[in-house]
Amino acid sequence: MTTGTGDANEANPLESEEAAHSRRQQVGALLRGGYLVAQRAARGLVRAVHSRWRRSLQLRVVSTTLVISAAVTAVLGFFLIQQVQSGLLDAKEDAALSDHKAGLSYALNVMQDADPAEQDVQLEQVAEDLSARSGTTGMYEVVIIPSTEGARGWATIENERASVPNRLREEVRSSTELESQYLTYTEIVRDDSTEPALAVGAQLSHTFELYYLFPLENEQRTLALVQNTMVFAATALIISFAVIAFLVTRQVVSPVRRAASSADKLASGELSERMKVRGEDDLARLATSFNDMAGNLQEKIHELEELSKVQRQFVSDVSHELRTPLSTIRMAGDVLYEDREDLDPAMGRSVELLQSQLERFEELLGDLLEISRHDAGAATLTIESVDIRDSVLKAVSDSEQIAERRGIKVVLRLPAEPCTAEFDQRRINRILRNLIVNAIEHSEGKDVIVTAAGDRDAVAVAVRDFGVGLKEGEEHLCFDRFWRADPARARTTGGTGLGLSIAKEDAQLHGGWLQAWGAPGKGSQFRLSLPRESGAELRGSPLPLAPPEMAIGRARSAQPSPSADLDSTRSGGGMDA
Repeated sequence: MTTGTGDANEANPLESEEAAHSRRQQVGALLRGGYLVAQRAARGLVRAVHSRWRRSLQLRVVSTTLVISAAVTAVLGFFLIQQVQSGLLDAKEDAALSDHKAGLSYALNVMQDADPAEQDVQLEQVAEDLSARSGTTGMYEVVIIPSTEGARGWATIENERASVPNRLREEVRSSTELESQYLTYTEIVRDDSTEPALAVGAQLSHTFELYYLFPLENEQRTLALVQNTMVFAATALIISFAVIAFLVTRQVVSPVRRAASSADKLASGELSERMKVRGEDDLARLATSFNDMAGNLQEKIHELEELSKVQRQFVSDVSHELRTPLSTIRMAGDVLYEDREDLDPAMGRSVELLQSQLERFEELLGDLLEISRHDAGAATLTIESVDIRDSVLKAVSDSEQIAERRGIKVVLRLPAEPCTAEFDQRRINRILRNLIVNAIEHSEGKDVIVTAAGDRDAVAVAVRDFGVGLKEGEEHLCFDRFWRADPARARTTGGTGLGLSIAKEDAQLHGGWLQAWGAPGKGSQFRLSLPRESGAELRGSPLPLAPPEMAIGRARSAQPSPSADLDSTRSGGGMDA
């Protein structure tokens, strides 16, 4: 039993130490947590104040006015207090010297007529008389100190030797004239307190010194009153400046804010938005000019809308009306094309040309109808979940004959895992076919690389060629209708000039991006990026817009190996080269 008890007692200190260590850890964790919370709160407050400061002109003006007025008021108040203090002390010094001189003259006259045997009695009487002259308010205290040790002195206060500073006594003792006065600032030492004072001294005789101690309590109260009045007046003045600045800036900022709000509404499409005109000042003229501009803009936009509507209707009507005669011509052309072997060679060649141009004409009519549907906002999507790799393979298969005729190889770099997304398969297939055919046409006989990739939010396809490339600024122009990099260049694949424009419209209809990159002599790359979920906002692309070898500054002069891997690093939206 004894051994067990001893073991338990020996274990208790260890358990206590572990408990204390655990408590210290808990307290430390709480302190760190509190520090992190306070740090986040402080950062949030700083960000909020900084954001408010940057966004509010009125806050900046009022704050600047407060700071400047506070600085000016502080400087002026400091110099004013210094002037008042200097004036009070100068007046006090003049009065002190005058009172001390009068008392010194009286004491000298008494001491000259006094009997040397009665010197102590006369000095005591002089001290009482001089003290009586200070009145009941105690304008000053009288101190007579002997110049030699062991002699008796007289004073109207206790601790007189502590109240008279040594430096003043040294100056008085070193004086060669009895009526030479010296002054300095000191403190009157009382039993339980000290009081600021002005000390004036002079030699009363070769063995005694006469000092007056003038309390500065009244001057101190006067100066404190002036300081408090200055602080109150300065505070009121600064607040008044802030209120004035707030009211003045409000008269200017409020109309500007209303103008900014009206401009935002006008920019968002509310063309009927107008500003209220009040008065005839500059801001009123600004509001009038803004309303005139908004009216003219509304009128011009209405005219353009009507013109665009007429143009779209005209294109749509012409396209539809051309369908019937084109169908008749196509039927006649098909009959001639089937019998081309029975015709003479010149006539047979003409029939073949007629057939190819009819096909191109039909394609152009189809593109015009598609463009008119996009312009009218009538284009719709048939959404389904599709693997983007299947769309790439379908587009490559459709363009395979064109690539074979030109001796060009289309290299595929597809991910091993499925890249499914929600989109209209017909439209996306058309986009990819357009991009691949366009790359084949401008590849200058070199291979075309098609890369696909996907991440959590998006899928992308990049089509790369190594042809003549695009000049600076042409990465935007290439999506314009009927635009050509070289106007003299003939279309070898029978394109209509509307393919990229329709592809751009189809990509935007899906909420995606169709972007281009190019460099003269380095080729070009077109990137299609689509959100995985229909209607979701596209924030980035799984593929870079610029080829990796161009992005890191290692442009290759030769055609890259088909087995080389393209980096699938994520890049943000926009034309990022």
